[in-house]
Amino acid sequence: MKKVLLILLTLNVFILQQSATAQLEAGLSVGLSTYQGDLAPSSISGSFSQLHFSGGVFGRYNINNFLAAKVAVNYAKLSADDANAASESQQSRNLSFRSNVFEGAITAEFNILGYQPYNFERTFSPYVFAGVGYFHFDPQAFYDNEWIDLQPLGTEGQGLDGFDEPYKLWEINIPLGIGVKYAINDQWNVGLEVGLRKTFTDYIDDVSGLYGDNAVITAGNGELAGILNDRAGEITNEPIIRRETSQRGNAERDDTYIIGAVFISYNFSDNGLVGGRSKSRKKTGCPTF
Repeated sequence: MKKVLLILLTLNVFILQQSATAQLEAGLSVGLSTYQGDLAPSSISGSFSQLHFSGGVFGRYNINNFLAAKVAVNYAKLSADDANAASESQQSRNLSFRSNVFEGAITAEFNILGYQPYNFERTFSPYVFAGVGYFHFDPQAFYDNEWIDLQPLGTEGQGLDGFDEPYKLWEINIPLGIGVKYAINDQWNVGLEVGLRKTFTDYIDDVSGLYGDNAVITAGNGELAGILNDRAGEITNEPIIRRETSQRGNAERDDTYIIGAVFISYNFSDNGLVGGRSKSRKKTGCPTF
C-alpha cells in the first residue's frame, strides 16, 4: 500500500519533465493544520492550541484557463487534548493524542474567473478543488514521560475476540477546498488555499467507540493498553468502574482534518510568452527594430 505514495511522487516528477510547450508549475506550500474528531475541543482557546505546522510540494498542469490538475505531497501535524475542552465531562475523560500525517493527493482545480498569467491575460482567480488522496497517520499519547504509539496497543480491544480488527494506518481521503491564486509575473504565482480532508477512519485520534471491559483489554492486549484505554482515574486518583457499553467516542462520525496554506509556484514554460507583460507594454507606441 505504501507504494501508492511513491507512485504519486513519481507522477509529480513526471509532470515536471513534460514538454516545454505545456503550462507546468512546481511549488511549495507552508501553513497550518488542525483536526476534527472525538477529541476536538469545544472551546476557542482549545481550538487555537491544536493548530500546527504543515508544508508540502506540488506540481500543477494547467489544462486551460479554467481547469488544472495538481499532484501534491504534504505533511501535517495533528493533536487534541480533553484538557482543552469547555465541558467538564469531556475534561474528565482525560484523553489526548498527537499524530504526524503524510499524504499524497491528486486534485482537479476549477478557476472560477479563468487564470492565465502569460501575456498579462488573467492574473487573478479564486478556485475550487476536489480529488483523492492517500495518507498515513500514527496516533500517540504521552504517558510516563514518553510518547507511546497507540495503534499497536489496541486500546479499545482491537484484535481480541468480540472486538474490532486493528485499524489501518494508511487510508484514503477526499481533499475538498477553495483557494485564490495571483500571478506576480509570467514566472511566479502566489496563493492561499484551505482544504478539508474527508477520511474514512475514526481512529486518527485512536478514539472511536466503547471503553469495553478494561480487565479483558488488559489481559488480552497488555497493561499499557488498559491504562491508556481509560485515563479518567489519573484525575480522580480513584479506580473508575464502567460498564462494557460505556461510550468512549462517537463511532458514527469519521475524523477529518484541515490544511490551510500559502503557496508560491514557478511556471516552467509558457508557450513562448515568457516576459509577456513587458512584451504587451512594448506593443504600444512606435515599433522597435
